[in-house]
Amino acid sequence: MTVNRLIKRLDGDDRVDLLRAVRESDVSPYFRVMESATAPIVQVEGKDKIMLGSNNYLGLADHPDITQGAQDALDTFGSAITGSRLLNGTMDIHLELENEIKEWHGTEDAMVFTTGYQTNLGTIAAVVGKGDVIVVDSAAHASIRDGSQLSGATIRKFAHNDMADLELQLQGPVVGDGAVLVIVDGLYSMEGDLAPLDQVTALCTKYGAALMVDEAHSLGIYGESLTGAAELFGTAGDTDIRMASLSKSPSSTGGFIAGSHDLLDSLRIHARAFLFTTSGVPAAVGASLASIKLIRSEEGRQRARRVLEHAESLRSGLAAEGLDVGARSPIPGGDTASPIVSLHIGDDLTAMNLWRQLFDNGVFTSAALHPAVPRNGALLRLCVMASHTDEQIRTAIATIAETVAELPS
Repeated sequence: MTVNRLIKRLDGDDRVDLLRAVRESDVSPYFRVMESATAPIVQVEGKDKIMLGSNNYLGLADHPDITQGAQDALDTFGSAITGSRLLNGTMDIHLELENEIKEWHGTEDAMVFTTGYQTNLGTIAAVVGKGDVIVVDSAAHASIRDGSQLSGATIRKFAHNDMADLELQLQGPVVGDGAVLVIVDGLYSMEGDLAPLDQVTALCTKYGAALMVDEAHSLGIYGESLTGAAELFGTAGDTDIRMASLSKSPSSTGGFIAGSHDLLDSLRIHARAFLFTTSGVPAAVGASLASIKLIRSEEGRQRARRVLEHAESLRSGLAAEGLDVGARSPIPGGDTASPIVSLHIGDDLTAMNLWRQLFDNGVFTSAALHPAVPRNGALLRLCVMASHTDEQIRTAIATIAETVAELPS
C-alpha cells in the first residue's frame, strides 16, 4: 500500500477537514510559533502577547535557578546520553532526582521516564493486562486512554467525576482473579476541576480496587508539601500509583511514578515505554532536579500561593463580567479555583473565532475543541502563572470581556 493510499483514508475525517479550513482562514489556534521563553509575556509570530495558554503554572520556565540546572547538566553530560535508562542512559542526576521525588512524596521509591505521555503509557500497560479491568474517568488524559488500550485489559469508563457511575462500574463482574485499577487525574486539564479523591479512594477501598492518580497538573500547587491533589484530599497514603509530569509546574520534560519498591522494580522490568526509549536529554533532567528542589523550598510555597491567587482573580473577574467559567472544585473544608480557568463557549467555530480575536488583541489562550472536549463543549483554556503581575491579569480580564461582547450574537 502506497503512502498516498494511506493518506486517502484520512479524507473525510472531520478533524482533518476542520484543520485545513481554519488554517486557510488563519484562525487556527494550533501550531502557532513561539519566539521567546515561556513567560507572562511571550513573543508569538513577531508580537508580544499576554500568555494565558501555558502550563508553566509556577513561572519556572525562565527562572535562573532552573536554567542554571539545565546548563550544568549540559556542561557535564553534553547534549544527549543516546541510550536507554537500561543501558547507558542512567546518569547520576537521574538517581538524585528520583531520590528527591521519593523523599518529597514519602514513598519507598520513584522512577523517572523520558516524557509524561510515556509514563502513563508504560505504567498502565505494565501493571494490568488481559483479564484485568481498568475503570477510568471519561475525561482522563489521552495518555491514560492510550495506555489502557495498549494493556489489553477490559476498559470501563465512568462519567466525569460521577461517583454513582464509578460505583456502578466497580460493581461489574471481574473474571477469575483479575485485578481492578481505577485511574483518575488529580486535576483535569480541560475543565480545570479536581477529582473528588476522598470519594474515589473510599470506593476503591470498598470494592478492593487499586488506584492510580495522575498529578500532572496538580503537582507543585496543592497539598501541604505541594505533591498534588491526593495530598490535598488526605488520600496520598491510599494511592497505589502516584504519577506526575515534569513538564507543567516543574517546567521541564519528563514524568515519574512514585510508589512501593515492588511497583517500581516491576516497572523497571516490564514498562516498555521506559525500557525501549532513549533517556531524557541531560538539560531536561538537570532542569527537573533544580525545579523539584525549588518547589520544595519556601519560594515554591510562595509561588503556589501566588498562582492560586491569580486564578481566583481571573476566575472571579470573568464571572463578574457574566462569562461562564464553570464551577469551583469542592475540597475538604470548602472549595477552590485552579490555575486552569475554563471559559465555556460551546460551538467549535465560535471558539476558534474568539481565540483569533483575542490573539489579535494581545492575549494568547488555548482552544479546546471536540474531541478533546464533548461535542458542543468547546472552551478556551486559560492558565495563569505565579509570575503574572496583577496588572496583566486585570488587562486580560478586560480584553477577554470586551472581545466576547464584540462577537456576533
